Amino acid sequence: MTKAVKRIGVLTGGGDAPGLNAVIRAVVKSATNEGIECVGLEDSFDGLIYPERSWPLTLKHVTGILRLGGTILGTTNRGNPFAYPVTTPEGTADYSELCCENFKKMGLDALIVIGGDGTLGIAYELHKRGVPMVGVPKTIDNDIVETTMTFGFDTAVSFATDAIDRLHTTAEAHHRVMVVEVMGRYAGWIALYSGIAGGADVILIPEIPYDITKVIDRIRERDKWGARFSIVVVAEGARPSDGAREVAVAGTADRMERLGGIGAKLSQDIERLSGKESRHVVLGHLQRGGSPTAYDRVLATRFGAYAVEALQRGESGVMVALKSPDIVSVPIEAIVGRTRNVPVDGDLVRTGRHIGIGFGD
Repeated sequence: MTKAVKRIGVLTGGGDAPGLNAVIRAVVKSATNEGIECVGLEDSFDGLIYPERSWPLTLKHVTGILRLGGTILGTTNRGNPFAYPVTTPEGTADYSELCCENFKKMGLDALIVIGGDGTLGIAYELHKRGVPMVGVPKTIDNDIVETTMTFGFDTAVSFATDAIDRLHTTAEAHHRVMVVEVMGRYAGWIALYSGIAGGADVILIPEIPYDITKVIDRIRERDKWGARFSIVVVAEGARPSDGAREVAVAGTADRMERLGGIGAKLSQDIERLSGKESRHVVLGHLQRGGSPTAYDRVLATRFGAYAVEALQRGESGVMVALKSPDIVSVPIEAIVGRTRNVPVDGDLVRTGRHIGIGFGD
């Protein structure tokens, strides 16, 4: 980009995450202070497909939203303009050119796209078609490459840890095995962090397929030395070494498959094979809700401010990222199509093994 940025569109896409409003607030405040207008695009890229679903974002709109979960702009994970759901025999339509046309008609100079890998992939395709943009990485799953952390992750882990703390008391009182299913899709970051922080005895993640007999062995070991209860944390994308992932809803042309059900299956298997009473809890969307932690508020604010700064420097086709301790920009093409998984020989897994956590292998 060579022209000065005077008017930017802001959108949030994909699943919601605590900290989205903090990014929006930082973008609007930083841009306004530099004389840049902001336009809020509703429900992800829908605001480009339907320009009437956009409105000026001013300081008034972002006052008091730092602490709020969700997003004042709305979001969707079914708004891919390259495969937009329609009621025709084909089922989807390509509205990408319409987005590019409306981008110009709305007088926008650039987009700030706040989203996960799917949303950023869409933004990259629009960038290749001439739409200047900067991406901001958002996901509670922490599975975006090229950044040390994504905002929303710390809040999700904090909630999951609190839930595990509470389940400890009922598990111990009833001498039960409590299975806690957490989100994360195909990456085990939430399970690993919350499991270690919450004192789990077994942590099952997608990166390490598990053998149910090894899980049972760990539970029986605890029984032998007097610990008559166990906490098992399982990521929704975990799977047995001799089986497949549990899928709640199959994927379609415009939507990824929805994982879920591993907690119930694992609890049944544990009770059947160990003879111990077992219960399961699915934390689900509770991990996405509520106020962001202080860490996520600060990280989201840093990301939003840096995104405006990057646009002013003439950058486009980049994503802001945390490279501790600094915020930097990285080419978005380095992100698309990749997933940041837990290293199975990394220090977090090694730490877990050192303190006796079982990983089912």
